[in-house]
Amino acid sequence: MVSRWGQPSAPVRDWLTSSAGCRHRAFGRTFRPPAHRRGSLKEVHVEQFAAGKVLRGRYRLDRVLGRGAMGHVWQGTDVYLERPVAVKTVAADLLALPDRRRTALARFEREAKTAAGLDHANVTTVYDAAVTEEVCCLVMQLVDGATLDDVVDSADEGRLSVPVAVSVAAQLCSGLSAAHAAGLVHRDLKPQNIMVRTSGLVKILDFGLVKVLADTDPQLTMTGETLGNVAFASPELLAGDRTLDGRSDLYAVGCLLHHMLTGQPPFQGQGPAELVSLHLTASPPRLADHGAEAPAALQKLTHALLAKRPEDRPAGAADVYAALAPYLPAPDPALATRRMPPEDPRRPFLLPQAPVMPH
Repeated sequence: MVSRWGQPSAPVRDWLTSSAGCRHRAFGRTFRPPAHRRGSLKEVHVEQFAAGKVLRGRYRLDRVLGRGAMGHVWQGTDVYLERPVAVKTVAADLLALPDRRRTALARFEREAKTAAGLDHANVTTVYDAAVTEEVCCLVMQLVDGATLDDVVDSADEGRLSVPVAVSVAAQLCSGLSAAHAAGLVHRDLKPQNIMVRTSGLVKILDFGLVKVLADTDPQLTMTGETLGNVAFASPELLAGDRTLDGRSDLYAVGCLLHHMLTGQPPFQGQGPAELVSLHLTASPPRLADHGAEAPAALQKLTHALLAKRPEDRPAGAADVYAALAPYLPAPDPALATRRMPPEDPRRPFLLPQAPVMPH
């Protein structure tokens, strides 16, 4: 089926033809920010953020956990409550150009408040936010465990069994259903943004921030966070549709299911331009084409999630959860006396509310 989107958006086309697009880390190379901001990320973070710095008199930055196009993610400490936290720092000059910065900051604050209002086991909790003319930061729950990327990489043959993959996808859909009901669309679901805790609970990271960038500076979004991994991006996102709804995230769930069950995303390109084109125009592959052994109904669901047009996908995350439910592990009281391996996403279904036994 040919996508109605046809062509990538102008920001994506600019990115694909730029040296940044040719050197993006998603393809094993190094990302370079847009020319008018080149160097500012490093300079701002050296000046404003360093290990030991305390933000708002309360949140101490301890060590960098990750770096992105917009800023850093730190492991920190809430010195008042004496608990570990994660702090995502973003320099304000990376949110928008000066004439649009005040609007960007207001949007950041509004999105942070919406994200903080999410109270769901499968969504990382936002504790606090700071917004100034120079810097924005989100203070969040520090999640233990492994990224979904690591879970898949460490699995036998680099792919997950049906019960494990479905356990991840069902938990994702549970969290997405709550977020979509609150008006939040993630826009950047990928294995690196999904954590599997030691208890097996799946957590979605980074709600709220990507939309702020899309609304204030599409070029930055396309060159940075949203195209952090185009392997999981929906056609409408790549085409620059500014009226995205939750079905864009459901496309990503389809990509993730394919990734978990086959060991690779649904589309494989030689570079960013080819990969974007495949998302926009190529018929979605079937799990069986990549050697995955899965029930026919699950293969059909994954294929439907990868439909080019949002209206051809399932209507909502709750519908996807219902379709996954028959393949979820049933509770097994016999496992209560055994030690399950850490980061096993089946655990919340096999042993609901059971205490985690130390390893």
